[in-house]
Amino acid sequence: MAETRAQSNKRIRQDALREQLASQGHVQHVVDIIGDLQKPDGDFSSLDLQRNKLIIDTKLALIKKYLPDVKQIEMTGIDGDALFPTAIKVVYE
Repeated sequence: MAETRAQSNKRIRQDALREQLASQGHVQHVVDIIGDLQKPDGDFSSLDLQRNKLIIDTKLALIKKYLPDVKQIEMTGIDGDALFPTAIKVVYE
């Protein structure tokens, strides 16, 4: 089935948003915050911990927009039958 103009525009906007979010460095910022929290000499107040938790939770929500969770997919053959290998290819290098 062909993609409509509205579907095409939506896909283009989604791709642009994902690219923008990916370029903002959210993953690296989360890693940096976690690294700071793991320092043995870190003396953090309750307010600091709450603030860092909020930042991490918010950034993880944004990260899920362009790096969605991996889901298990069940693959089946024709008419829902199980898939069985029919050949094995061995490559020697």
